[in-house]
Amino acid sequence: MSVTLAPMEGVVDQYMRDILTRIGGIDLCVSEFIRVSNNLYPRRKFIEICPELETGGKTAAGIPVHVQLMGGDPVLLAENADKVARIGAPGIDLNFGCPAKTVNRNDAGATLLQWPDRLYEVTSAVRRAVPDHIPVSAKMRLGFEDKSMYLENAHAVEAAGASKLTIHARTKLEGYRPPAHWENLVPIREALSITVVANGEIWTREDFDKCKSICGYEHYMMGRGMIARPSLGLEVKDPAYSKFEWSHIIHLLEDYHKLLQQMRQPLRQAGRLKQWIKLMGRTYPESAALFTRIRRLNSPDEIMEQVYHEKSLMAF
Repeated sequence: MSVTLAPMEGVVDQYMRDILTRIGGIDLCVSEFIRVSNNLYPRRKFIEICPELETGGKTAAGIPVHVQLMGGDPVLLAENADKVARIGAPGIDLNFGCPAKTVNRNDAGATLLQWPDRLYEVTSAVRRAVPDHIPVSAKMRLGFEDKSMYLENAHAVEAAGASKLTIHARTKLEGYRPPAHWENLVPIREALSITVVANGEIWTREDFDKCKSICGYEHYMMGRGMIARPSLGLEVKDPAYSKFEWSHIIHLLEDYHKLLQQMRQPLRQAGRLKQWIKLMGRTYPESAALFTRIRRLNSPDEIMEQVYHEKSLMAF
């Protein structure tokens, strides 16, 4: 079984990838998407989104980071894929799943799920453009407005030469609203010969067990669940593993703060700290309470004062 850390825009950047892969339980990361619209990007753009390209395409913990591209122009995507492969990307992933309105209005993301032939054209163009030893994968949803074409879309990606397909078990229209339709993943597994990866609504070990019992997959991608529960990768790989104690989370926040200091803008540092604390409130009541105290703070130092206060309380 493998676990992939999902490419969450504005959440899973190089700092979050670093902190989570150091914890363990993650076999692969996918970068935030690089929106390819009208040009061939310079090297600095790829490095900005995926700094791991300068360290062999891996995090500090040695976990590979595949670069995700998104767009609707096969030629431009192929050119950018070729360039980032030459820079050092260990793999290329194609985004056919982003549900954001701004993205879908501009011929990218989940909107392409309305035309299986376009999924084929984009995927095959990228596959031809990069060396054979570099894997090309794709991520899609079960459809745009409905689920009528999910098998056709999956077949198109496979026929185009992708070696792996990740399926988020909801349509674009459904967004991130529960439930995820894990039962619809079964026909895809049965129909395809390439590796298939299940994604969507896995927040706990219990969610994982239920998903696996329904879809029967061996490979999983997790995003929000991994952020809200940093030990989730370890838990799904070892049933004996328990979620981290709150004291461990405090130490992770300290480490994350140190990493975030590489950002030049303190306001952005504060935003990322608040974002993670808020997301972990789903798993830890202490984190939810902490967020209520720091939600209006815009200084990373002031936020960390509250974190250190939490740490001091545990000493008594």
